[in-house]
Amino acid sequence: MPPATELLPLQETVTAVVVAYDSADVLSACLDALRREGVPAIVVDNASSDNSAAIARAHGATVIASSRNEGYGRGNNLGIAACRTPYALIVNPDLVLQPGAMAGLLAAAARYPDAGMLAPRIVEPSGRVFIQPRSLLSPAHLNHPGAAIVPEGDACLPFLSGACLLLRCDAFEALGGFDPQIFLFYEDDDLCRRMRDSGHALVHVHEAQAHHARGRSSKPSPGRRFNARWHLAWSHAYIAAKYGQSGPSSFAVCENVAKTAGYALIMNRLKMMAHAGSAAGALAWRRGRTALSRQGLDE
Repeated sequence: MPPATELLPLQETVTAVVVAYDSADVLSACLDALRREGVPAIVVDNASSDNSAAIARAHGATVIASSRNEGYGRGNNLGIAACRTPYALIVNPDLVLQPGAMAGLLAAAARYPDAGMLAPRIVEPSGRVFIQPRSLLSPAHLNHPGAAIVPEGDACLPFLSGACLLLRCDAFEALGGFDPQIFLFYEDDDLCRRMRDSGHALVHVHEAQAHHARGRSSKPSPGRRFNARWHLAWSHAYIAAKYGQSGPSSFAVCENVAKTAGYALIMNRLKMMAHAGSAAGALAWRRGRTALSRQGLDE
C-alpha cells in the first residue's frame, strides 16, 4: 500500500478510536489532544454509568454507544470496523498525545511500510518511558529480568503497549482484529504476537510522544478490582493454552486464596478482593467457564 501520508489529507488518513468506560474524568484531555493534532475520533462508550458519551459528543467525536460493556479488545474491534481511513489510532482515554505525535507516527508509517503497528514514546507521570520488557508470549531469550532498555531512536520491538497504537487497518482486519474471546488483558500482547507472526514489524517511534496516566481510565472500587483480577487470571490461562504454554499452577491458586484470607483478617478490602479475583479467575478457567459468559456477552 502506498504511504497514505503522501496521498490523503490527515482527516482521510487516520481515525482515532477511544474505548471509554466511566472515563469522564480523563476523556476531555484525551479528545482535546486529538483535536489539536487534527485527528477525528470515534468513541466507543462501553455502557458507562457516567457522562462519558456526552463529553465525547461535546468534543465532536462520533459515539458508538454500546448497550453493554464489551471490554477493551471487542470495543476496539467495533470502533475500527467503523473507520473509513487506512489507519486507525487506538488511544486509551487516559492518554494524551503530545504536539506533533500524530505527524511523527504517520511519517514513521511511511518510512517503514512493513510495519503493521507503530507506537509513540509513552511517558508516565513519574517521567518513566514505558517499554514492555517481558511478555507471556515472548520467546524465553527476550524475557530478561529488570526494566527494558529505552531505545534512543526508532526501534523494532517484540511488543507495543495497547495504550496507543497506530494500526494499518488492512493488516488488522486480515488478522481478524483483537481476539473476541478475551474481555480484558493480554489482548494487545496476542495481537502483537499475531502481527509479528504474519510478517509485520512493530515499531517504537521515538519522535512521537504521548503522556499516559495509567489506570485512570475508570475509577477504582473493590468490585472492579475483583473483576479486573478475575479477567487477568482467566486471560493468562486462556492465552497460555492458545500458545501451548502452562497456565496458572495449583500453587498460585492456593497462594491467592491464602492471601485473600490474610487481607480479610486485617480488613484490607481492596487487596482482599484483588487476590480473591485472581483465585476465582483461574478456577473459572479450569472449570471451563469463559470470560464472555461472566460478562453476559456469550448470548
